[in-house]
Amino acid sequence: MNTGDHNLRLLFLSDIFNRQTDEEHVYSAAQLISMLGEYGISCERKSIYRDIEDLKEYGMDIVNIRTPHRGYYLKSRDFSEPEARLLIDAVQAAKFISEKNTKSLIYKIGRLVSEYQEEELREQIYVDGSFKTDKEDLYETIRVLDKAIKSKKQVMLRYARRSIENKYLVRNEGKTFLVNPYAMLWSNDHYYLICNNNKYSNLMHLRLDRIIEIEQLDSPAKHFSKVSQYTDKFDIADYSNKLFNMFSGEEANVTLSCSNSILDEIIEKFGDEVPIKIDDNEHFRIKAEVEMSEGLVSWILQYGTDIRVIQPKALARAVKEKASQILAMYE
Repeated sequence: MNTGDHNLRLLFLSDIFNRQTDEEHVYSAAQLISMLGEYGISCERKSIYRDIEDLKEYGMDIVNIRTPHRGYYLKSRDFSEPEARLLIDAVQAAKFISEKNTKSLIYKIGRLVSEYQEEELREQIYVDGSFKTDKEDLYETIRVLDKAIKSKKQVMLRYARRSIENKYLVRNEGKTFLVNPYAMLWSNDHYYLICNNNKYSNLMHLRLDRIIEIEQLDSPAKHFSKVSQYTDKFDIADYSNKLFNMFSGEEANVTLSCSNSILDEIIEKFGDEVPIKIDDNEHFRIKAEVEMSEGLVSWILQYGTDIRVIQPKALARAVKEKASQILAMYE
């Protein structure tokens, strides 16, 4: 057998270990030779042992067991079954991925584990297309934005907005924006572009699934330091921690008095490093830097009497006014 045949045999053998072996599916050297034969690849027993050693030297975690069945299998992969499950669940939950693209991605993720593990994963898969976007060109939108962000170029795009006409909810043709793109962020089951409308000096958020048309321009993007507090790097992790329901606004330091019953939710939102001070036996106080917005007001109101705004007074007034408006609707 020439070198080309040997290389081809190694590829097929690698595929057999990746897709057809796991802890429950172990194969002897003779069985592996037979499986290669199904692909039209001939192999001698002494060659299969050498090939297995070559694959192990390459980095494949192939083990040889003697009980309960003697043979070989791939012990570990780049992705374990639980990791593949997490990826599949994330794709299923993502509203911005169309039903068609969801099924395609799940199929590709399934090939990261053995075909037997993939079959077990598929038994628990249900794709509800009713809440999925109908945007099939999301990947192209991501590609253009990723390239524009890396090359620091402006983008011209058309953004769809919904409106009510003749008592029906419809999607109109949208509005054209010239934007300076800085980052993309997955939040609340949607994928957002963090950018600056070139006409203004603040940040705005656009959902990727609502971008109808997009084009990268040759003109350089406005630096993010001109529209945010960041200078050397746009810190997407820090920025997202300050957002509430993807509403942007002016940065401010807030002090909140919270009920002990929502301690987990507060730490989940602000992180383990948020400074906490005991108010009394039933309440604690936190200080955090956030962005003042309608989203923040709504986030506070959802906790009812479990959160009280101490500072700033403007935020306390905004919460009080919104609560009064809600109360007036039911009087």
